[in-house]
Amino acid sequence: MKYTYYPGCSSEGTAISYHHSALEVAKILGLDIKEIDDWNCCGSTVTSSVIGQFAADVLAARNLALAEKMGQEDVVATCSSCYAILGSVNKKFADEKFKTNANDALGKDELSYSGGLNVRMLLDVMVSDVGLETIASKVVKPLKGLKVAGYVGCQTVRALREFDNWENPTFLDDITRTLGAEAVNFSHKLKCCTGAMALSSPDVTISAIYPILKSAHDAGADLIVTPCPLCQMNLDAYQIKVNKIYGTNYNIPVLFFTQLMAIAFGLDRKKAALDYCIVSPNNALAGFGA
Repeated sequence: MKYTYYPGCSSEGTAISYHHSALEVAKILGLDIKEIDDWNCCGSTVTSSVIGQFAADVLAARNLALAEKMGQEDVVATCSSCYAILGSVNKKFADEKFKTNANDALGKDELSYSGGLNVRMLLDVMVSDVGLETIASKVVKPLKGLKVAGYVGCQTVRALREFDNWENPTFLDDITRTLGAEAVNFSHKLKCCTGAMALSSPDVTISAIYPILKSAHDAGADLIVTPCPLCQMNLDAYQIKVNKIYGTNYNIPVLFFTQLMAIAFGLDRKKAALDYCIVSPNNALAGFGA
């Protein structure tokens, strides 16, 4: 199974643990992943407001053009925002006028893009391509007794609606159960964490993540897992402030689902990238050698 990998900016910063654990898990599963050479930021949620929508689209399309030069493999993103942006721009190439104008702009960098690649989310690849049976076959430390709240967030399944059920997604919970853990009934798994609004309006973010944390706590979760870097950062970084403002005492680790896979696959702490967490996962994972 060969894929072209788009890491995204967060892989070099706030979601470095996602990047490292994803690559380690991919090795175990036999995935052939090649990183796009000279990739650039996808633009995410702010670029279009600064440079205009078309320029932002071309910025994202540059990554697809670079990927196409490497081959026809599916482009896989770990980040929900990257997946949403690249996937949306990819669809725009079905419009001949947009395609012509975009390729005219890309031509200044001696690039062009046909619009023929598929943009995928890593979570989708794990369930749809690798399969739960194969994942189960790699588990050496079943996470029995661990209660996990799968926080999908608002972008992952709703941006393009090309995988999972966007009203009641199951992929994250399916992987959790395959690893031997219990996927708790988590009512807020699709609620928005406000994403990048945390930078400009942290009070809004805190008010949004409080009910998410409360839902996970009330469900008895030992930890939260997510496929979204912004979700992970907000729930992890602002948990202390939630406790201060709302008088709570939440201490719920927030991991990426690939970190949970790494633990169940028997990888060590470094390969599971556990030392990047703000809320320590040590107590929750004490019984699993992590």
